[in-house]
Amino acid sequence: MTTGLTNQAKTLTPKQESMILGYLADRRNSLRNRIMFLLSCKSGLRAKEISGLKWKNILTDEIEVGDTIHLTNDISKGKNGGRVIPIHKTLKPLLQELLEIHSKRIRGNKTALYETSLIQTERSKSSTPQVIVNFFHTLYKDLGLIGYSSHSGRRTFITNTARKVSTVGGSLRDIQYLAGHSTLQTTQRYIDHDSESQRKVVDLI
Repeated sequence: MTTGLTNQAKTLTPKQESMILGYLADRRNSLRNRIMFLLSCKSGLRAKEISGLKWKNILTDEIEVGDTIHLTNDISKGKNGGRVIPIHKTLKPLLQELLEIHSKRIRGNKTALYETSLIQTERSKSSTPQVIVNFFHTLYKDLGLIGYSSHSGRRTFITNTARKVSTVGGSLRDIQYLAGHSTLQTTQRYIDHDSESQRKVVDLI
C-alpha cells in the first residue's frame, strides 16, 4: 500500500486491525484500549477528540448508547471541527459495556454520567491528547509496526470511507464532513493512493 504524501502515518490493513484488536483483548485495560483503537480507525477521531469525549457526546436522553457520536467544536480542532459520526457496529457493544461500568461507579447519577470522560487513566478520571498519542506510539512499537502513529487510525478511516462512499451514493464531501476538515483538499491529502484500484477504475471506462 502506498501513501498519498511522504512522511505521513501509514494506514492499517483489515488484517492488521484484526490482529491489533486480538492483541489488545489479552492485555491490561483491554476494554478501554480497544475503544480507543476503534475510535481512531472506525470513527476517525484525532487524539484530542478521543481524550475529550464525554458520555454526553454519545448517550441518548434515555441514557443509552446512541447511534452517533456528537463531536462539539470545543473538543475538536477549531470552530469547524464539530460533527456527527455514526458509531461503528464493532464499537457500539464495547461502549455499552463501558457505560455499565461507569454507571455503577457513579451510582446512576445522570448529570454526573453525562460529564464523565469516556477514556480514563488508572490515576485520573480523564485523559489528555498526549496520553492518547503515547498509547498508540507504544502499541505500534510493541507490535513492530514501523511508520504508524496516533494518526494511522484516522488516515485509515478516511481512506477506507473514501473508497467506499460512492457505493452508497455519497461523495468526498461526505468524507470531508466526517473527518472534520475545513477544506476538501485537506481530506484528499489524507487518502492513500492505490495503483491497483486506479488501474481497475480506468479499465471500467
